[in-house]
Amino acid sequence: MTDFFKDISPIAFEGPHTKNEFAFRHYNPDEVVLGKTLKEHLRFSAAYWHSFAWPGGDPFGGQTFDRPWFGDTMDLARIKADVAFDMFQRLGIPFFCFHDADVRPEGTDFAENTRNLEEMVDHFAEKMEATGVRLLWGTANLFSHRRFMAGAATNPDPEVFAFSAATIKTCMDATIKLGGENYVLWGGREGYETLLNTDLGRERQQAGRMLQMVVDYKHKTGFEGAILIEPKPQEPTKHQYDYDVATVYGFLKEFGLEGEVQVNIEQGHAILAGHSFEHELAMARELGIFGSIDMNRNDYQSGWDTDQFPNNVPEVALAYYEVLKAGGFATGGTNFDAKLRRQSLDPEDLILAHIGGMDTCAAGFKAAAALLEDGALEDARTDRYGVWDTEFGRTLMQSDLSEIETLTRQRAINPRPKSGRQERLENLVNRFV
Repeated sequence: MTDFFKDISPIAFEGPHTKNEFAFRHYNPDEVVLGKTLKEHLRFSAAYWHSFAWPGGDPFGGQTFDRPWFGDTMDLARIKADVAFDMFQRLGIPFFCFHDADVRPEGTDFAENTRNLEEMVDHFAEKMEATGVRLLWGTANLFSHRRFMAGAATNPDPEVFAFSAATIKTCMDATIKLGGENYVLWGGREGYETLLNTDLGRERQQAGRMLQMVVDYKHKTGFEGAILIEPKPQEPTKHQYDYDVATVYGFLKEFGLEGEVQVNIEQGHAILAGHSFEHELAMARELGIFGSIDMNRNDYQSGWDTDQFPNNVPEVALAYYEVLKAGGFATGGTNFDAKLRRQSLDPEDLILAHIGGMDTCAAGFKAAAALLEDGALEDARTDRYGVWDTEFGRTLMQSDLSEIETLTRQRAINPRPKSGRQERLENLVNRFV
């Protein structure tokens, strides 16, 4: 344990009636739901970048956080890691995620970046062995440094493409060495600001080739984890090529990768794309590419990605309902891609934010499990489409337009609308949340 959280004891479950703010009300890691513990179902993960690398800035102001590990030396990077694993232990969070740039100082060139990363991977390995905390996924930051201002894989400069590909390889090596269960690619700069200087076709080909290289390297190394793309429609670019789940699937189909790559879906990114979180999860399930989630929330009054900790149990419940319908997490999990507000300066704020997020997720998950186990919602859906499972419905799906016209005339088909019963189903859901 370090001194940063020295006045905070390990967080325990005390139940819904506790007045202790440093306790779980809903998240009991050992509680069994649908045959597994909540710890096994939810697979919580902390995001290294927001919790330990973000300085508290925004577009109108700079750093507000004053952390003892801020700086560009390896000694400070190790202190940051020690504090991070201290927090993981106190919260009982079983996983973490990181970008390379979160954990190592920026070097003068690729070789120094790699040496710094490898040294931190060795330090992580020691911390992981000592604490039992595991790596949910690793990834490369290919968007913050100025070299990536015009993209990484989609950059017009082949040298940036080469630097990016080499960086991805080192980050995949780090993920594999640490026993990571997934590798994620988020294309924050893989898009454009204006079509005036953009060759869309060329950039798509470059992005597709880079992803093929990643998949090839996965098989070459024997990595058993999942390769995940994280969709987002815009920010920082005006338009990102991995706009949403459906767009990503089309991209994967174009390059023959739909059986190789899945998606890591973030709540805030779904909102930016004009969707609900549950829509994106349901779409990924139906397309067979669901992998993992980044759990957070957006401020609905803002037009950007606010990355707040989740606190809306009904929204979370509908999301986990889709996760459960997808069979739950395999290699994926619930990563808190969420950050404190820039006025929340204290170490206690970081702990309390995660407590609230974990409790919200636990309450939402248990509501989703109860709703699924009850079966009334699925029964209503099955009943609505029931005629499609009769001989008439099957015949339509196997006929052409001329045959269906003949059938319509023979049966004098003149359909009458039927209620969708939305309000009834909303009331049903509210019984559980």
